[in-house]
Amino acid sequence: MDSQNIKPTLPQDEHIVENKQLSIWEALIPIFILVGMLAYNVFVFGNDALSGSNQFILLLGGAVAAIIGFFNKVTFAQMMEEVAENIKSTTGALLILLMVGALAGTWLISGIIPTMIYYGLQVLNPTIFLAACVIICAIISVATGSSWTTSATVGIALIGIADALGVPLGMTAGAVLSGSYFGDKISPMSDTTNLAPAMAGSDLFTHIRYMLYTSTPTIIITLIVFVIIGLNLETKGVADTNTLLEALEKSINVSPWLFIVPILVIFLIVKKTSPLIALLIGTLLGGVAALIFQPNIITAIGGGTTLDFSTGYKGMMNAITVETSIPTDNEALKGLFTSGGMSKMMGTIWLILCAMVFGGIMDAIGALTTISKALLKLFHTTFGLFASTVASCLTINITASDQYLSIVVPGKMYAKAFKDKGLAPENLSRTLEDSGTVTSVLVPWNTCGAYQSSVLGVDTLHYAGYAIFNWLSPFMTLLFAAFKIKIKMLTSK
Repeated sequence: MDSQNIKPTLPQDEHIVENKQLSIWEALIPIFILVGMLAYNVFVFGNDALSGSNQFILLLGGAVAAIIGFFNKVTFAQMMEEVAENIKSTTGALLILLMVGALAGTWLISGIIPTMIYYGLQVLNPTIFLAACVIICAIISVATGSSWTTSATVGIALIGIADALGVPLGMTAGAVLSGSYFGDKISPMSDTTNLAPAMAGSDLFTHIRYMLYTSTPTIIITLIVFVIIGLNLETKGVADTNTLLEALEKSINVSPWLFIVPILVIFLIVKKTSPLIALLIGTLLGGVAALIFQPNIITAIGGGTTLDFSTGYKGMMNAITVETSIPTDNEALKGLFTSGGMSKMMGTIWLILCAMVFGGIMDAIGALTTISKALLKLFHTTFGLFASTVASCLTINITASDQYLSIVVPGKMYAKAFKDKGLAPENLSRTLEDSGTVTSVLVPWNTCGAYQSSVLGVDTLHYAGYAIFNWLSPFMTLLFAAFKIKIKMLTSK
C-alpha cells in the first residue's frame, strides 16, 4: 500500500485504498462494534450522547479498526496520514460551521431573525407551514446550490417561526432538510451534483435531467405527506400570535429593511461566491445592522449604558463568539432570542473530528473498498447492481462519515460494473445522489448530520423520520430499478 498522496485535493481524485489481505469479516468488525457501542451509549445518555461520549465512542471504533489494520500489515504512519487527510478535507466545513454560529449571533442582535419571525407569523400558519418550508427551502437551495447555506439562513428563521407557532421542531427540521436537499440535488451549482456525474462518466445536465425522474415523485410525495400532517396537526400551547407580535415589537425595532442582509447573502451565493466568504460578509453586515437598528440591544450586550465604539465592539464580539440573548419578558420568545455564537458549534466540530479519525482509519486499512467489493459480488442481476450501489453509499455514509466519499468510492467501484451490464452512466450517477448525497444528513456523526443538527438546533434522531425526501429517495431509485422505469441502456444511445 502506498502511503503517499492517499487523498489528493479534489474529491474526484480520491485514491481508493485496497488491502487484499483484509477479509470482509475483518472489515465489518469495526462497524459492528461501533454501532453496538453507539446504540448502548445513546440508550444510557439519551439526548446528551452528543455532549462528548459519542465522540469518544468514535475514537474507540477507530482504535478497533487500527488493531485490525496492524494485523493486516498497515502501519500506524499510514493510518495517521489518512486521518490527517480526512481532517484536512473537512477544513472548509469546520470554518463554515464557525461562521454560521457567528452569523446567527449578529443576525439575532440586529433583529434580522426576529424580523423574519415577525413577518412569518403573519403569513404562515400551522396548516400550510410544513409544506411551505419544503417549497421555500427547495427554491433557495436550487438558487444557491447549497443545502448548508439554506439551512443556515432561511432554515434558522423557519425553526424560529415553528417554535412560535407551536409546530414540532423535529417536523420543521425534516421539512427544511427535505426541501434543501431536493434543491441541492438538482442545482447545477451544487458540488455533489457535479461530483456524481464526474465519478460515473456522465455529463452534468444529463445527470440532472435523469435525476428528476426519481426526485420529482419523491418531492411530490413529501409535499403530500406534509400537507396531510399540517391538516391534522394539533399544536400544543400555540401562543396568541397577536401577543407574540406585540412582544416582538417591544423587544426589537422591526423593519423590512433588515431583509436586505439575507437577500444579499443569498445573492452572493447565487453568484458563486464562496459560502465561507458570503457568511463572513453576512456576519459583518449583521453587526452593522445591529448598530443601526438595535443600538439599545447591542449596548446592553456590550455591558455599557451608552453606545460608543468600545461598547459596540464588545457587543458584536460577544454575539459572534459566545451565548447572547435579547432581553424580553415574554416566555415564548426567550428561547428564540438566544444564540450560542461560535462557541455553540464547538461540540459539532469535536464530533466531526472524531468521526474523521474513524473514517480515516477505515479507509487506510482498506475496509471501505473491501466492503464495496463484497457487496458487488453478492448481486448479479441489474436490480442487484442498483441495490449494491445503494447499500455501499449508505454503508460509507455510516462508516466514513463523509458525504463525498459516499459518492466517490462507490462511483469508482461500480462504474465498470454498470458499463458491463450495458447501463448508461447516468443510472449510476443518479443512484449515487439518491442514496449517497441525501442520506448523509440522517447519520448523527456524519459531517452533514452533525452540521444540520447543530445549525437547526434539532437532534438528528428527532428530525430523521420527518426528513421524508431524504430517506424516501433510496427507495424510489430501487423502485425504478425493480420495475425498469427510466433505466437507460448504452445501446439506446
